[in-house]
Amino acid sequence: MPVPGGLRERLEEMARAHTVHGHDGQEYMHNGHDHDEDDDAHESGEDESYGDAAGLSIHPAIPIPVELPEGAETLNPEALSPEMILSGMLRVIAAGEEKPEWIDYYCRFVRASRPRILEEFTGAAVLKARNGDFDMALEILDALRALFPASPAPLLNRALTLEEKAALLERQGKSEAAAVYLAAEAAYEEALALEPPFPAAHFNGGFFFMGQKDFRRARECFCRYIEIAEEGGGDGEDGDGKKEQVESLVREIEESGLEDESFREAYELIRQGQETRGMEKIRDFLERRPSVWNAWFMLGWALRRLGRWEDGAAAFGKAVELGGGNSDTRNELAICLIETGDYPLARRELETALREDPENVKIISNLGVLAMKNGDDDEAAAFFRTALEFEPDDPVARQFFDAYTTVEDPEL
Repeated sequence: MPVPGGLRERLEEMARAHTVHGHDGQEYMHNGHDHDEDDDAHESGEDESYGDAAGLSIHPAIPIPVELPEGAETLNPEALSPEMILSGMLRVIAAGEEKPEWIDYYCRFVRASRPRILEEFTGAAVLKARNGDFDMALEILDALRALFPASPAPLLNRALTLEEKAALLERQGKSEAAAVYLAAEAAYEEALALEPPFPAAHFNGGFFFMGQKDFRRARECFCRYIEIAEEGGGDGEDGDGKKEQVESLVREIEESGLEDESFREAYELIRQGQETRGMEKIRDFLERRPSVWNAWFMLGWALRRLGRWEDGAAAFGKAVELGGGNSDTRNELAICLIETGDYPLARRELETALREDPENVKIISNLGVLAMKNGDDDEAAAFFRTALEFEPDDPVARQFFDAYTTVEDPEL
């Protein structure tokens, strides 16, 4: 809508409500993975001054976007609020489809009227992502990227959000997971290319690529992080142990030979459903490096997907023996043990895994499956109910829980 005279005064009051300062206090997202995103305030190292409110004049010829209240079809000017204007501007900024001069004007207006919007909206995006509303989190972060193009935090947070979304889709067995992982990788690569380098991007990017079994790229990220830390470039110098953690991971990658292309190829083949070819690759790797637990895990994963339960259990057991006794390995081992009928040992492995990762929905659901096979329907329903409390859309927990739902025990 164009700006009528009466509204112009209200807009000028909004823009004068605060003095614009440089921004700080970025919050990096928690995405539930093993790697540790920064919670602490981050200084960009630049004087990001965008002018002050006194220098912002209301342009009567530029339309003012307004977000209508839910259910409203027309705008009541008397009910117009600052929040409706800011929400409308932010949606236009995030979409980036209007004239550049309009978007620049909206950006300056939002920054002038809400000088702490970077901190406030980063917190809002974190909350949305934690609650599973990834699309809204990404929309907020896209708006922040346009508002603060010199700040690396929104870009890294976008990568973390996409990574978390992809992981959830993968747990749910959704085919869209692969495309979202690719989008996350592209976002990480963009953050990794920033100059001056952003230490948190290299730290978190390393863990992302480890999760994708791209250990060559992970090592590159970690080595760059170490270089930045040694140059006094940030995260590694504050005594939090990150530099030591990363150095340990680099040594493990190098000593285990995980940069070997056959390892990466095996992972991609198995993930694409070519388990037999993938096993050939990983067996070739194991002939040269028989003591690498990650390779035994990979072999077990392929065997489990082929329904070769006893062989899979043996491979996962070897991975545990060689030091890979994490929650993922024990969960996979338990799946094979359930199928071979060794319920007591499967229970032990799942309980050990759950102690390490008490909110892991896969482990909780598998305890429900085990209870069901043991004939304990009440315990099975309790496990599935707990899994759905953590992840309401989990297909396995939902399928089995619905089977136990009665009038006395209503669906979640």
